[in-house]
Amino acid sequence: QVQLVESGGGLVQAGGSLRLSCAASGRPFSNYDMAWFRQAPGKEREFVAAISWSGGSTLYADSVKGRFAVSRDNAKNTAYLQMNSLKPEDTAVYFCATGIPGGRNYYARAGAYDYWGQGTQVTVSS
Repeated sequence: QVQLVESGGGLVQAGGSLRLSCAASGRPFSNYDMAWFRQAPGKEREFVAAISWSGGSTLYADSVKGRFAVSRDNAKNTAYLQMNSLKPEDTAVYFCATGIPGGRNYYARAGAYDYWGQGTQVTVSS
């Protein structure tokens, strides 16, 4: 059974940083792309960032480009989301997901991922 467990969320002041982790188990981690999505109260889930199985390709939402960095360590079966210069509008529950979207053009599609974590809360105070 595939499991994804996020950690690293919390409360931070605007301008601060957080590093989210997503630990995966249940199938060969290095065979699958990884992505981060977020959902704020009253809003739909939105794409944040994605990284290919090898780490060689990444994609970011325009709203986080230049502030967030996605990475992975296939030896540790873990993906990361480094979040810098956080803003109050980054407040949301952050989810990691895994799957084979079928190419960079599909990274942002939530339906392209077959397993999801339970989410971790990130709150940015002004």
